[in-house]
Amino acid sequence: MADRIYVIAGKDESLVGAKAQELVDSLLDPQQRMTALLSIDGDEAVVSEVLDELRTLPFLADKRVVLVRKADGFVSKYREILERYCEKPAPTGVLILAVAGWDARTRLAKKLPKVGSVVTLEPPPKWKLPEHLVQHAAGQYKVKLNRDAAEMLVELVGEELAQLYNELEKLTLFARDEKVIRADHVEALIGHHRIYDAFEVIDATIAGNAGQAIKRLRNMFEEDKSAEYSVVGAFAFHLRRMFQARVLLDKRTSPVEIAKQLRIWYNKDRFFAQLQRITLSQIAAFLEELAAVDYATKTGQAQAAVAIEQLVLKLASGSPR
Repeated sequence: MADRIYVIAGKDESLVGAKAQELVDSLLDPQQRMTALLSIDGDEAVVSEVLDELRTLPFLADKRVVLVRKADGFVSKYREILERYCEKPAPTGVLILAVAGWDARTRLAKKLPKVGSVVTLEPPPKWKLPEHLVQHAAGQYKVKLNRDAAEMLVELVGEELAQLYNELEKLTLFARDEKVIRADHVEALIGHHRIYDAFEVIDATIAGNAGQAIKRLRNMFEEDKSAEYSVVGAFAFHLRRMFQARVLLDKRTSPVEIAKQLRIWYNKDRFFAQLQRITLSQIAAFLEELAAVDYATKTGQAQAAVAIEQLVLKLASGSPR
């Protein structure tokens, strides 16, 4: 017998939501959803209405699907009724429960395998995020996201899936006439102002102008509420590109060729002027300090805005050696 109940469990709401939508898409054709799908938040759902919907014969479809989002409270409140429903589920109804957690020790959990299944989701680690976004773009939007574009997206936006999905959706609209989403799309839509802001802060820092650097840094946080999650990535992206460019310059590669290889589209003259004022070892030291800030913020030992400001003050008072 096909599954009549699905539980999708995971702490990342965006990941759970995407999986629930993927499951709905596999169960119902788009034209069937108007008459055969009920999607409702758990705090608004009444169990009698949910079960009535599941037991009603489908119209213009072979099944009815009920998706209960954020269903943890719903499951707790109506657990005994759901246990009884597991014993005799509707033959043409499919219930999807999207929850943050699922306790395998409960009677409901033990009854479920006879009539359904549990999908447990964990956010991918950072090193797998680009691959995950490539797959998500293909599955959700039927577009190809280049690997380097996915890596840049993670670098600039951070590791929060909800934010990454949101920016990816914007990118599909931005590049809707293109068959492939490339790194230059990401830089143009998402990265340009963040990279530019990071460039200006680093420029003032290298020059030893602490006041100007701090002013520009604070403007980043005031103008972009998501900067708390993306500021380290924006600095790291720019510094790594500086490091690569400095290596190539030291090998006597021409600035024109470097700009082409590293996709430096904006502020090329200022970028190379900036490079002339900093050594490879200084850039490496800057990146090491930034990695320490990244670890401190992710482990709750520091706030991003405060930690970055302290780093800028430290480096502006005496550039890393």
